[in-house]
Amino acid sequence: MSTIDHAGTYRLGSREVRRLGYGAMQLAGPGVFGPPPDREAALAVLREALLLGVDHIDTADFYGPYITNGLIREALHPYPEDLTIVTKIGARRDDKANWLLADSQQELEQAVHDNLRNLGLAQLDVVNLRAMFDVHGPAKGSIARQVEVLAGLRERGLLRHVGLSNVTMAQVEEAQRIVPIACVQNMYNLAHRQDDAMIDALARQGVAYVPFFPLGGFSPLQSSALSALARRLAATPMQVAIAWLLQRSPNILLIPGTKSLTHLRENLASASLVLDEEALAALESIGR
Repeated sequence: MSTIDHAGTYRLGSREVRRLGYGAMQLAGPGVFGPPPDREAALAVLREALLLGVDHIDTADFYGPYITNGLIREALHPYPEDLTIVTKIGARRDDKANWLLADSQQELEQAVHDNLRNLGLAQLDVVNLRAMFDVHGPAKGSIARQVEVLAGLRERGLLRHVGLSNVTMAQVEEAQRIVPIACVQNMYNLAHRQDDAMIDALARQGVAYVPFFPLGGFSPLQSSALSALARRLAATPMQVAIAWLLQRSPNILLIPGTKSLTHLRENLASASLVLDEEALAALESIGR
């Protein structure tokens, strides 16, 4: 058994994937814009991820833009049959690196075709609709129009499964009345616990929940309790944060990202880290 297998598996759409995957966002340049400073290092990270057992990669054409998908194709195409690539649409970048809404029918359809071309695929495994009412987090509003576009693209065979990102539970339920939802991807970590009820509800339905920013993302979580616990366990704070998420609920799939081979190996080694009751209690105090 490889290290990553200790985390187990969970269903993502029609496939069973390992619960520790890889997020490609950090492979783009600073601010998720432009090319990476070291292209060969980025390619090496992708190849190493698969060698270590990763079978679930998260990406988007608006990372770069068009950078991470190109790297994935260069490093891994033709893809292993068991590799699931999840992409996102609904946003775009301008030439000043701003994040802009791109959710008209034409923009969504074009984004799917762009992802197919740039990844070198005839059909996308999972496409997440990134709701952009508020770039900083979920906000109220109907997403029925956008989900109907994705449902139509699914019927045409351009994608297998529809997912959601940056959404509320009400929006998940609205989308589920239109098309089956394979996964929900929101910000969630030790200190950002607004989705606790959603995770439990999705677990009861057998739907995967994919948290991003396990340590806070662009504003990393600073916690003396987390740092102290990591030292006691001879682990990194990121490893502890990942281990906590793995133990939080069986339907959680993780996509920690990095452009470092060292950090990639450390992140995937989190699968072997088991948190005892004392450790879990200390971590719960962060959430409170």
